[in-house]
Amino acid sequence: MLKTAQQLITEAAQKIGLDKFSIDALLATDTEHQFEIELNSGKKLHAYRVQHNNKLGPYKGGIRFHDDVDLDEARALATLMSLKTAAVGLPLGGGKGGVAVNPSELTTEELEEISRKYVQGLYKFIGPDKDVPAPDVNTNATIIDWMVDEYEKITGDTTKASFTGKSIKNGGSLGRDAATGRGGVIALNELLQYDGLSDSPLTFAIQGYGNVGSYFAVIGEQYPNWKLLAVSDSVSTLYGENGLNAKDLAKFKETRGHFSDYKAGGVKQLNGEEIIGLDVDVLVLAALGDAVTEDNMKDVKAKYIVEMANGPVDKTAIDYFTKENVTILPGIIANAGGVIVSYLEWLQNKKNEHWSEDIVNAQLTQYMQEAVKSLVKVSKEPGVVNLPEAAFIIAIRRLTQ
Repeated sequence: MLKTAQQLITEAAQKIGLDKFSIDALLATDTEHQFEIELNSGKKLHAYRVQHNNKLGPYKGGIRFHDDVDLDEARALATLMSLKTAAVGLPLGGGKGGVAVNPSELTTEELEEISRKYVQGLYKFIGPDKDVPAPDVNTNATIIDWMVDEYEKITGDTTKASFTGKSIKNGGSLGRDAATGRGGVIALNELLQYDGLSDSPLTFAIQGYGNVGSYFAVIGEQYPNWKLLAVSDSVSTLYGENGLNAKDLAKFKETRGHFSDYKAGGVKQLNGEEIIGLDVDVLVLAALGDAVTEDNMKDVKAKYIVEMANGPVDKTAIDYFTKENVTILPGIIANAGGVIVSYLEWLQNKKNEHWSEDIVNAQLTQYMQEAVKSLVKVSKEPGVVNLPEAAFIIAIRRLTQ
């Protein structure tokens, strides 16, 4: 993921005439924090926070609790966050971090202990006007509420603008849970309008049916000409030739776990990886990074790929899809709905206000529509070869002007 992000940045920067010194400065991270969290049980965990670029505003980005968290991943995700906030016009920078741990192996008490000790290790370097973290993989509003409470205890800050993704009762924003999925739907629909396809029948499949994928499906289902044909999780793929019910699947995942246990008439069980090669118009990648690479890119039959995960299509695959006229809606715009509403939550906290969900969704829609409008415009500039490159050019111009 880091290699792909750096390659995309370098190529886009070269295309707009940046020299090597400027490109190296753009790729470099501002600060990298590494520390150890020692639990009361004696167990020691590696923790990270990478702050990439704050030219446009405070660092912004998620905290994930996952076995695979390491410095390279944090660097890649922090870099992508800087580009993402710039690409959609937010006055924020990019950061990312987390703890290398499997939360399913923890008690609630240990989860809270890690959350609070993460803040204890970082409080000097984060805050409402420095770095505003948020939830990410395996973290949620409960974890963020613990972190906000710990930050308040240590610093005395009572604005609750130190973190976003909080519970509603603790200063969180309405509309935040659905924001990333909703933003992706808005972006795709906007792009289809530019391509003259907004009223055409559309079939789509979603790899990864967690928070982002399920909200994308449920909101996408509201478009009468869109039909959800397939969904997958880490174990299996469900395929329904006549369409699937997004809300029913979301309820099933919430209560039952894996799609391998799902039974319904007209629904086939396929291998989890098979979703990549299904015959659909749109493939939505909402799982983890590097989902489509040289190994499986030729299996893809979709004409549109929507990047709802961070870095799900690697550079080799992007180049291949460009030659094959497959349109990639790049993640630094497609999955920016979450950080847009995080920004709106931060604004509400700073102003001591609480907005209705309609107001939040209206502002989200405006940001996404403007971002896609800019994306399409820049993609038509001489020499720009695809939408990912156009998105990176937009972001780099804003970061270097």
